[in-house]
Amino acid sequence: MNALSPIIWLSLLIGALALVCLIVSLRYLRRKRLIDDLPTSKTQGVFIGQCELKGTAESDEPFTSYLAGRRCVLYKWTVQEHWSRTTVHMTSKGPQSRRESGWEEVAKGGKSAPFYLKDDTGVIRIQPKGAKLYTTILFEKECTRKNPLYYDKGPDKAVANSTHRRRFHEIGIPLHANLYVTGYSRERADVVAPEIAQDKKASLFVIATRSEKQIGRRYVRWFWFWAVLGLLIALGIGLYCNWGRGYSSSVIYWLTAGGYLLVFGLGWLWMVYNSLVRLYNRAQQGWSQIEVQLKRRADLIPRLVECVMGYQSHERGIQTAVAELRSQAQAAPDMAHAIGTTLIALSERYPELKAGESFQALQQELASTEQRIALARAYFNDVATFYNTRLETIPDRFVAALARLKLQALWQAESFERAPVKVALSE
Repeated sequence: MNALSPIIWLSLLIGALALVCLIVSLRYLRRKRLIDDLPTSKTQGVFIGQCELKGTAESDEPFTSYLAGRRCVLYKWTVQEHWSRTTVHMTSKGPQSRRESGWEEVAKGGKSAPFYLKDDTGVIRIQPKGAKLYTTILFEKECTRKNPLYYDKGPDKAVANSTHRRRFHEIGIPLHANLYVTGYSRERADVVAPEIAQDKKASLFVIATRSEKQIGRRYVRWFWFWAVLGLLIALGIGLYCNWGRGYSSSVIYWLTAGGYLLVFGLGWLWMVYNSLVRLYNRAQQGWSQIEVQLKRRADLIPRLVECVMGYQSHERGIQTAVAELRSQAQAAPDMAHAIGTTLIALSERYPELKAGESFQALQQELASTEQRIALARAYFNDVATFYNTRLETIPDRFVAALARLKLQALWQAESFERAPVKVALSE
């Protein structure tokens, strides 16, 4: 038993390492499925919860990057200096010299602040803190002391054993750059508007200058890397158990490989099932957002119409009073001074009586409300389509059958009738 104990403990350690690799691989696969399942929202149609956006990076006060001098919404730079030295190590044959070299970071910096993502419907604020950033290389150069850059952008002092070579590197998100963002949308604290920010409820928070397909391919590569690495580590258990112990049977290899694949299959089933459930719940949330926007229209528009009509009536009364005063001034010249004073008082009290602006504001709100409803309907149909596609695609359809998940009907105008809000303004 004592002779077998080291084998058992080391096997358990290697098995735990293989399990860690398996978990990491499934996490990357889960991220890939998440970005595949999320429909791209418009900034004006962003609702509370996990969302995906595409647009350009904008800022009222962009930064100027330190090395490249480009206008950015955020950037980060580093300066590294090369060193080389000879060290002496004592060996059984006596002292042996060895050459060592490397790079040491001698300066760094950067700036970051909330910025905006803009698309064809509007803008939304992005809080980059806590996000996984996939940025653009703004500047990259290696030089010696003969180059003015060496001291202009780097420190005056050199590191020990310096070879007087420096490497300058800067990354960031340029202004107006195309962005892909997925994260959690929440209500802003300062105004009634959503923003994308770090949140414990977020399944994934990514800000990238790369496309959605590029991010997805990156996750797939890491998934296969960790999955295969875990399998190789699991096979290493069999190799260790057989090595130097006279075991000629390959059964141990099949057991370790089979055990790893079995755990991987169970983990995959668990991940796929949870993914389908989240997608179903997202579709239900999208349907509820349609109801919310219709309720908003039913409550808001009549009140706006009432306000505009009251403003119109008030302006009409003022204009009628002014017309009567002018008529009285023409009929009674001796009262012209008093009537003029009254007209001046009215003009000072109501300097901006323009009902046309109220009508224009009402028209804009009507258009905005209908656009919100259209975006909510489109969002629901997109999520439902992703969900239905998962349920009909192998191998997800087998998991859906086991879980008894049903297809989600898409929104159709004739199946979703609501009484229109009447907008009638009297003359």
